Amino acid sequence: MAVTMRDVGRRAGVSAKTVSNVINGYPYIRPATRDRVLEAIAELGYRMNTSARSLRTGRRGTIALALPELRVPYFAELASEVIHAAEARGLTVIIEQHGGRRDLELDVLTGSRRDLTDGLIYSPLALGPGDEALLDVPYPIVLLGERIFHPNLDHVTMQNTAAAKAATEHLLAQGRRRIVAMGPNPDQDVGSAPLRFAGYQAAVEEAGIAVDPALAVPTKRSWDHATGARTIGRLVDDGVDFDAVFAFNDSLALGAMHELQARGRRIPDDVAVIGFDAIDEGRYSNPTLTTIDPGRAQIPRDAVRLIDERQRGVAGDPCRVAPEFRLVPGGSTGAEELAARGARA
Repeated sequence: MAVTMRDVGRRAGVSAKTVSNVINGYPYIRPATRDRVLEAIAELGYRMNTSARSLRTGRRGTIALALPELRVPYFAELASEVIHAAEARGLTVIIEQHGGRRDLELDVLTGSRRDLTDGLIYSPLALGPGDEALLDVPYPIVLLGERIFHPNLDHVTMQNTAAAKAATEHLLAQGRRRIVAMGPNPDQDVGSAPLRFAGYQAAVEEAGIAVDPALAVPTKRSWDHATGARTIGRLVDDGVDFDAVFAFNDSLALGAMHELQARGRRIPDDVAVIGFDAIDEGRYSNPTLTTIDPGRAQIPRDAVRLIDERQRGVAGDPCRVAPEFRLVPGGSTGAEELAARGARA
């Protein structure tokens, strides 16, 4: 027998009307009540009758999520979390991959698929400053990433500079002084790369250390395992002296760790490594990866909430949301062991 709103209400200790209000994003629900209802929905596997809702409201109950590359672990995990967050609100997600190609990013905005969806969660790479007018479309958009901003659109972003500064300060606190910044892009003046490099640079300079250009290693747009391995291997071959690596994402960090170990470098004894994004893979590397969690659980929830509120017409002024970040200790900087010692003390 299908699970009903009444069943969900009984499990959560609320009325069926309250369940309906939570699903439809009614804004004046206490957070604790909303959490109980969403938990009950997940436990019971409740699914809204989207066909009936579409007839009643004129909305399709489907949103689109457009991302650069699903083979990049961060984006794959983000897509999964967006789907879960959407399911809790009775929404279905269509996922599109544009590969950072301008023609495909434009097709995401204007293609016929938009007739199937109520709104778009959009993470472009090719579009940037000067392209804002292209985002003036007749449906809600929530932007992700740092390539382009629009004053009339909601934007869910990260505290890139502050988080990168914290990552670098963590390495400095371990006594590291020759820290590689892996990921700067000299061809970019907007986006995650320059923001994270700014955080790295600020931390190093505040420590009284001159930024060595030989340690700022560009990787263009390819932030994957192979690029991390190839880049760190080239530094070793060139005889560059370094005792730590701040990789601008976890895939770069994991690739660098693999290559360092293949070349006989001990982690973290010889080289400490920290990443960014807190992807699941880092918990199973050897040693485990110290990383920055930029708010990866909150980002998809905020994006889905905002697109849902926009399409229902209950949202306020456009906003920019940047969740809190945190450092996740791992063995790659010795932080896991330090944390364990602190717990025993």
